[in-house]
Amino acid sequence: MSAENALPISHWQRLWLYLLGGLVMLFLIAPSVIIVIMSFSGSTLLQFPPEQWSLRWYESYFGSVEWRDATIVSVKVAVMTAIVATPLGTAAAYAINAGTLRLTGAINALLTASLIIPVILIGIGTFFLYALIGLNNTLTGLVIAHTVQALPLVVLTVLSGLRSYDMSQEMVARSLGAGRFAAFFQVTLPQLRFSIVSGALFAFITSFDEVVVSLFISGGETTTLTRRMFNALRDQIDPTIAAISTCLIVLSIVLLSAAQLFGRGR
Repeated sequence: MSAENALPISHWQRLWLYLLGGLVMLFLIAPSVIIVIMSFSGSTLLQFPPEQWSLRWYESYFGSVEWRDATIVSVKVAVMTAIVATPLGTAAAYAINAGTLRLTGAINALLTASLIIPVILIGIGTFFLYALIGLNNTLTGLVIAHTVQALPLVVLTVLSGLRSYDMSQEMVARSLGAGRFAAFFQVTLPQLRFSIVSGALFAFITSFDEVVVSLFISGGETTTLTRRMFNALRDQIDPTIAAISTCLIVLSIVLLSAAQLFGRGR
C-alpha cells in the first residue's frame, strides 16, 4: 500500500484546504508586494501599478538628514532593547520552567495579558507615568517601554525551547561539581542558543517596528523612524514612505532568515 493510499484523507480531498491556505497567504502577502512595487514609482503620488519606474524615493530616503537621524534612533533603541530584554526574558523563562517561582501562574497570566491589552492603552499609561518621572522624549524611556513590550515574546520563545530540553542534563553537570551558573552556561545555554537568538531578533523587530507607544513618548531628537513615518503620512502622502516600508520588510525577512539558518546550522 502506497503512502498516499494509507492516508485517511487523500491530497485530492484536501485540495480545498490547500486552496484556502493559498488564498489566506495571498491576502496577507499582497499588501506588502503592492507597497514594494509602488516604492519604485517615478510619480510624486502613490500609484499602482506605477506609470514609470525610478529609484528617486530611495534616494530621497537615504539622502534626507531627518530620515537618517530617525533611523539611527530606531536602530539604537532596538539594539538596546534586544540587549536588555534577551537576558531578562531568558532568566524569567528559565525560572518559570524550573518552577522556582512561587507565582508562576500569575507571571504567565501577566505576560499573556501584556500581549492582549490594546497598545493604545499601554501608550497612554506610559506617557502619564513618564511625565511624572521625566522620561518622555528620552532614549532611556524608549528602551524601557520597548523592553516591556518585547519581554513577553522573549520569554515565550525561550520557554518553548526549554520545554523540549531535558533539565536532567544540567542536574548531572551540577552533581559532577559544576556550579549552577557554570552548568547553565556550559550545558543548557548551548542547547538553547537558537531560541535565545530568535527571542533577541523578535525583541529587535518589535522595537524597530513599534509605533503606537513611540507616538506618545518620543519626540525631538529621539523621534523614531516609525513616528516620523506616521507624521509624514499625516501631513502628506509621499512615495518615500513606500521606500522606507520596503526597507523594513527586507530587514525583517533578512533577520528571520538569518535566525532560521542559524537554527539549521545548530
